[in-house]
Amino acid sequence: MPMNELYPLLEAMFAPAFTAWDAPVTWLEIAAFAMAVAMVVCNMRVNALAWPLAIGSSLLYFLLFWRYRLYGEAGLQLFFAAVAVWGWWQWLRGTQHDGRPLRVRALPARGRLAALAAALLAWPLLGLFLDRMSDSDVPWWDAFPTAASVLGQFLLARKYLENWPVWVVVNLVSVGLFAWKGLWLTVLLYALFVVMSFAGWRAWARLARGTA
Repeated sequence: MPMNELYPLLEAMFAPAFTAWDAPVTWLEIAAFAMAVAMVVCNMRVNALAWPLAIGSSLLYFLLFWRYRLYGEAGLQLFFAAVAVWGWWQWLRGTQHDGRPLRVRALPARGRLAALAAALLAWPLLGLFLDRMSDSDVPWWDAFPTAASVLGQFLLARKYLENWPVWVVVNLVSVGLFAWKGLWLTVLLYALFVVMSFAGWRAWARLARGTA
């Protein structure tokens, strides 16, 4: 599509559909919301359709977050879209270390410690970068769910059970972040994600016990 046709389309997508608590909710946010909910439902069911839905919702949220100067979250959405291609391939063709197809399983204790250390190291590094290199008004707050989400996405793609507690933490922090920015439909989405993350954790725990 030529750029002179793309800009009016984007502006139309950013037009308010309705107002919630004095903040406009755009058509773009509504579309991203619907795709994201469908994505998590598919993740809970270990359905590979989750990955193309992740690509679509991530690209829409990139546009939304960039507009609201949430640069860490915006950059994260591009990462999500790229990793979703890899995750899709992992779920369809990926294998474990023993050569068997990927199955839902738990990380060993050493793996959990390494994952936690990686996230805690990435958070201050990203926060410092956003503080120094952008005009974000919430660089450290923005950096935490961004860093943790990178970990969650990797664990999800490799079908590790621990992706779900990571998403619980990410979603709880994100509820506060998006409320601060007045993105109320996205607040609702992430509050719903908290509940769905607990449900996914429970569902995958049963699967992990069944394949242990």
